[in-house]
Amino acid sequence: MSSIIQLLPDHVANQIAAGEVVQRPASVVKELLENAVDAKATDIKLIIKDAGKSLVQVIDNGVGMTVTDARLCFARHATSKIRQAEDLFSLGTKGFRGEALASIAAIAHMEMKTKQEQDELGTHIVIEGSKFVSQEVAVLPKGTSFAVKNLFFNIPARRNFLKSDTVEFRHVMDEFQRVALAHPNIHFSFYHNGSEMYNLPAAGYRQRIVGIMSGKTNEKLVPVNEDTDIISIQGFVCKPEFAKKNRGEQFFFVNDRFIKSGYLHHAVMAAYEGLLKDGSQPSYFLYLQVPPNTIDINIHPTKTEIKFDDESALYAILRASIKHSLGQFNVAPVLDFDRDSNLDTPYHYKDVEVGIPTIQVDGTFNPFTDDKTNQHYTKAGSGSSSGSYSSGSSSSSYSSSGSGSSSSYSGYSKRVEPTASWESLYVGLDTENPESIESSPFTFENEEVTSSLFNDDEVEQATQKTYQIHKKYIVSPIKSGMIIVDQQRAHQRILYEQFLLNMTVNQASSQQLLFPLDLFYSASEMKQIEELKPSLETTGFVFDDSKSDHIVVSGIPVNITESEVSMVIEQLLSDLQDGIPANSYSQNDTIAKSMAKSLAVKTGSYLTEKEQDNLVNGLFACKDPNISPFQKPTFITMRVEDIDKKFAL
Repeated sequence: MSSIIQLLPDHVANQIAAGEVVQRPASVVKELLENAVDAKATDIKLIIKDAGKSLVQVIDNGVGMTVTDARLCFARHATSKIRQAEDLFSLGTKGFRGEALASIAAIAHMEMKTKQEQDELGTHIVIEGSKFVSQEVAVLPKGTSFAVKNLFFNIPARRNFLKSDTVEFRHVMDEFQRVALAHPNIHFSFYHNGSEMYNLPAAGYRQRIVGIMSGKTNEKLVPVNEDTDIISIQGFVCKPEFAKKNRGEQFFFVNDRFIKSGYLHHAVMAAYEGLLKDGSQPSYFLYLQVPPNTIDINIHPTKTEIKFDDESALYAILRASIKHSLGQFNVAPVLDFDRDSNLDTPYHYKDVEVGIPTIQVDGTFNPFTDDKTNQHYTKAGSGSSSGSYSSGSSSSSYSSSGSGSSSSYSGYSKRVEPTASWESLYVGLDTENPESIESSPFTFENEEVTSSLFNDDEVEQATQKTYQIHKKYIVSPIKSGMIIVDQQRAHQRILYEQFLLNMTVNQASSQQLLFPLDLFYSASEMKQIEELKPSLETTGFVFDDSKSDHIVVSGIPVNITESEVSMVIEQLLSDLQDGIPANSYSQNDTIAKSMAKSLAVKTGSYLTEKEQDNLVNGLFACKDPNISPFQKPTFITMRVEDIDKKFAL
């Protein structure tokens, strides 16, 4: 019997490895950018066409390669990053597996140009599906250029499963941002279909974050800085009031490598405890430096997962550092035990001796005396109409004289003029005979006279027909029993059908804003908004001229308040993370669902009787009142028979 186990050819093994390493054009961008960083480049340029499907090119000014290295770099498990197994525990580079270039060359047309600084000529190599087509000498600048064309040309199934250009471009943008944020000391530039997307000069962490996100990001950042023996943390977190619905602006970098860690994310969320609204996510850009021998990067080919030696200690330090920064910059409420300066004694009273106050009473004072014109308020111990008070060593006196009556109280004297009797206000009225007082009749020009078909005692008082339970459900009686309505799902159904009707049939009405709103977003979010503008305008939004990093909203739908505009658009961007549907109906349906979810009354909101009635009536006026836009039941029915069974023995 012949042997059935045999070694796979290199090009087949490379294609198998490419399934893990290269999943989409963004994977190629990541590998090539990291190689350029490892080559000690100070200027890296990324050029893509058709979201990377047609071309991904990375040009750097790094150290370059010799002729031998240029040919060997495409071999499987060939790398310049490590020499022995022990090097895995002290990695200082991005890559180390030696699979990236071999895997990319197996599924694309690849062209490489490289030259070292001391060499006069460089090397130009062309590869198609792991086959070397040509290798020749060429006049080239210092550095290396990789051009990857026609990705997945020999794997049509993988190419057909790629998403739309918008989705793939967003993934490419994410990978570029991660590498650019990790290395602010390198100049990065990014071009898509001939237009410049980013031009980021070498700068500090804050400038790089602001350059990638938007100009308004600077005012949102709160610096975090902590240095311990276990870990060194620096970076920025955003203020709680700028929290978003999605998790797009959350970055962890460990030893200048982007990672994903749900455990560390939980530490950040714990630091924001009590400061965020439900469902909101804080933005953060945190750079962690740990000893290389305390982490294991060799978990997955993408190298975005890391195992730490002491995760619990990192959790505690990270949480405490962020909490300290939020409190230090008066973002989080703190207890202030400082004394109130208003309670301090003024300087000119510092040496004044405090005297014991005395109380003096005038025993002859009678408030019910009839002699009002000659009534005296005299300070005890004084026989004249004068008064005095003393403070410390100094004293002052005030006196009054003249005709008429005089009054003095605690050293203060004033003249009291006799007043006429209060009866003078009613001169001319016959107070002895009140019936003789006639009031002038009042007349009304347009007095409305209403009549009723029934007597008041025959009119039955209207009773409340709906009831709210736990600020979540609305109970309404019906002939056969009662219905219990979920207020949030019911409102979602009502709003969903309203928005969908405005976008497809009716012309939505819009309310103009007195002061237009400026809303700032990142470059990738702005690209999504530009594609969504036509659909958003059918719902009632009106946009003025938009800039590269923000949009200007001058009109909004009538059922949206000005404060809700930002929340609606953020929720819409979050719901469309996986891509904008190609056909218009699916796009309108997605937008209507997202806006209904944002604007629907939430569980825990109190509704008045009128609001409850309107909600129930509006639900059963819908085309499909049984389910919400997200295929969940909006109400249940309980018959009287079902209730009777509950009470049956």
